[in-house]
Amino acid sequence: MGLSSTLSNALGGMTASQRGIDVVSRNIANQGTPGYHRQSIVIEETAYGTSAQVRASTLSRAFSEALEKQHLVAVSQTSYHDVRASFLDRLQMHLGQPGDTNSLDTLYAGFENALQSLATNPNDVTTRAGVLNAAQQLAEQLNGLTGAVQEMRREAESQISNGVAELNRQLTQLADINTRILDLSQDQTARLSLMDERDRLVGAISEKIDVRTTYRQDGTVALMTESGVGILDVEPSQFGFKSGGALNSNALFDSDPAKSGVGQLTLRTPSGLEVDLASQNLISSGRLAGLIELRDKTLVDTQNQLDEIAAALAQAMNTVVTEGSETTEGSGVFELDLAGMKAGNSLSLSYGNQNVRVVAVGDASTLPLKSPSATGERVIGVDISGGDPAAAIAAALGADPQLSARFNFSSAGSELSVENGTGTVSSLVSRITAGAGGDASGALNLFVDTHGAAFTNSLDGNGQKVGFAGRISVNPALILNNGGLVQYADGVSMGDATRPQHLLDSLKSMSFTSEKMTDLRDGGVRLSGKVSELVAQMINHQGNVVSRAESQNSASRFTLESITTRMSAEYGVNVDEEMSRLMQLQNAYAASARVVSTVQQLIDSLLRM
Repeated sequence: MGLSSTLSNALGGMTASQRGIDVVSRNIANQGTPGYHRQSIVIEETAYGTSAQVRASTLSRAFSEALEKQHLVAVSQTSYHDVRASFLDRLQMHLGQPGDTNSLDTLYAGFENALQSLATNPNDVTTRAGVLNAAQQLAEQLNGLTGAVQEMRREAESQISNGVAELNRQLTQLADINTRILDLSQDQTARLSLMDERDRLVGAISEKIDVRTTYRQDGTVALMTESGVGILDVEPSQFGFKSGGALNSNALFDSDPAKSGVGQLTLRTPSGLEVDLASQNLISSGRLAGLIELRDKTLVDTQNQLDEIAAALAQAMNTVVTEGSETTEGSGVFELDLAGMKAGNSLSLSYGNQNVRVVAVGDASTLPLKSPSATGERVIGVDISGGDPAAAIAAALGADPQLSARFNFSSAGSELSVENGTGTVSSLVSRITAGAGGDASGALNLFVDTHGAAFTNSLDGNGQKVGFAGRISVNPALILNNGGLVQYADGVSMGDATRPQHLLDSLKSMSFTSEKMTDLRDGGVRLSGKVSELVAQMINHQGNVVSRAESQNSASRFTLESITTRMSAEYGVNVDEEMSRLMQLQNAYAASARVVSTVQQLIDSLLRM
């Protein structure tokens, strides 16, 4: 080997060592930098005849496509569970723990005890004031919980809007990075830095929405949702969010955008195709999916349960239950007075093992009603807007083929008559809301709706029950004169316990079943039973929902931490290893330098000869 070859080999070794030292220095400098992937240099040996030398070929970065995809799935799942756990933990703080001073079960128990004291001592002014105070505290707590639930729904809507704006910015940045990665004129160091930024952006996008990635040979990446909707290829898709305004109890999600009262999350592809992501269930994880589920399902379920409790409280106090009776024994003709029936009130007809419930409505557009009901009853809706409930119900039942074949229906004034035919009436019961002054049976409008309106559970419009927990209040007339808690008619003694005892008995005996069930992901629970049982079931259910959310969040975080640890081991910089490599490179550089020095000395000696 000649001196020129030896010198060339040594210089090549110095150059390769220097580039290796640069890479090691860069790795050490970026130790701990989020998203940085350890770099390494590929050393190649080249041969020219009898001469051989090394050269630094290309830079590479530590990368595992399978590990990266696992990480993105874990990031999306963790973000989804994290936002749910965060919101539900705040909701639990508002609800309180069972037995807390201001929890629903404590306030309800206080109200029931106050009624018990009133039934024992109706003549005491302080006792009557105690009932109204307990009722007011219970109503205010329901109002406050409704306010908290709706505020969280509005916050979720706001966060969705902010998340969409940030998501669009990140997609635009990622598309730009894809373009820059394709520029082969830039040096390898810059290109690898772009790939680090590419992976950081993909991870940030996966926090908001579930993504499926395709890593191409040229270093670019394509994204789509797990459901297969394209997010980024050559050009990014555009996410859109049309706000639903200030959300309240009546602003609910509907798959029909024209009927929906909440913000609409859409995706427009570069070709112009627009899809509604929420209504078509096209996102399954990520922060946006968690926020949408909270806004449209979880928090709405909570509101429904609060409304169910508020409605049950009002109806237990103000419902007059009347059983029909035969006109004369053995006649087979049952009569029932429906005077005072209002929209939302009902009539139950039982025969054999069948039960039919007739629900009065004041708006024909609400018909037909869902049938069967949650309890398995057959439900018939009847429009009573004409002002003659008995006649309207008799006509509706008489026109029903299943019933007209068994019974004859007629009316006279407010009286409904049912005559046995091939069927036999086993019971005929009406449930009618008491009038403004209450009822002689003891029923009373203790809890009322806005402007002192009686709660009748009307189904007109969105339904009176929707959002009632936010509107329920104590009857202003009773606050002005608490004697109404005892006196159900003029001349009734203030010591008469008829009304207080009736209110207490109704509260303890009247049962209710919610028509709405919570989302299956949250257990598919339907409240059913007496008011106290509804309260207990709600508190228990909400506690389970929070506990499940926290457990899922912990599990997803553990999974993410495990994957992050693996990524750190595979991608991260180990300073000890890098320093060892640095020493090797320095020794190699020094050896090559000594060869250069020796060759220089030999050349100088030759020149002096």
